Amino acid sequence: MTRRFPILYIAEADAEAAVLSSGVLAHLVEAVPQASFTIVGSAASAPLFADTPRLESLLVLDREGRWDWVALWNRVRTRRWGLIVDMRGSTLSGRLRRQRRAVRAEDLPGLHAVEQAARIMHLDDVPAPRLFFSDRTRAAADALIGKADGPILAIGPGVDWMGKRWPAERYAKVAGPLLADDGPLAGGRLMIVGEEADRDAAHTIRFAVARNRVIELQGKLTRLQTAAALSRADLYVGADSIWTQMAAAAGVPTVAAFGPSDEAHHGPWGGVTVRGPRTVGEFRNIDPNLNQAIQHMMDLPADRVLKAARKLLADKTAA
Repeated sequence: MTRRFPILYIAEADAEAAVLSSGVLAHLVEAVPQASFTIVGSAASAPLFADTPRLESLLVLDREGRWDWVALWNRVRTRRWGLIVDMRGSTLSGRLRRQRRAVRAEDLPGLHAVEQAARIMHLDDVPAPRLFFSDRTRAAADALIGKADGPILAIGPGVDWMGKRWPAERYAKVAGPLLADDGPLAGGRLMIVGEEADRDAAHTIRFAVARNRVIELQGKLTRLQTAAALSRADLYVGADSIWTQMAAAAGVPTVAAFGPSDEAHHGPWGGVTVRGPRTVGEFRNIDPNLNQAIQHMMDLPADRVLKAARKLLADKTAA
């Protein structure tokens, strides 16, 4: 019987950051077939790793007070780990028994978050973000998608701050031509993902096509199930959000509308970002901490995003 090589993986508390670095975990799953995994995450990030192959335990460290770390210490201290990968850069990982430890240090300026994660493991080839889906997770997603033939355009309008929000009517202006009879996704369906709070935006976007061609998933699936649903799409369009990062991690051709966000640091890996006329620095001149209630994305027209989407689909067809 093959002896397991125990790996402790401490993921970021922020779900979006955890997705961006998920390629490191996927690399370990494939590169170390004898490994078993104990994964630590927050209430937001841990569920994204629930279907990791050879997962032994999924632990939640939501708050990061002293006693929360002590409780985690008591759960993992008795084992001698083959490898500890600490994406939070904690002191706890340095006190555990292990053969090897890879810990996050200060990020290098100008390096994408995905490259930062690969640097922690000293990997020459940067692994793309990737999430794993069990048959059960896929089945939950497929039950709502249905079995109709034809391509699927996925759109995720939800964001965590209004400054990143691209107007819903502009998503509709992108979806309509792509799904039109003479469009690159002719005959296809429109899939809208997000939280329950995104229903108002979805209500606007869904009018881009006939009602029977719309799949509304917002608030109906877990994030991991949503990522599984996104993996069925032929194209995804969104903003700077967790949904965009999940689409990229699911391997979907991705177009992201950016404004006050730095795509050089956390644009969708392997995807395309589109921005208006202003740089991130110019946005910071208006909103130094990027936290004011300002609709920064109004200067990005729909036709620019539509053009990028058409090109990405054409390149995919030609490949």
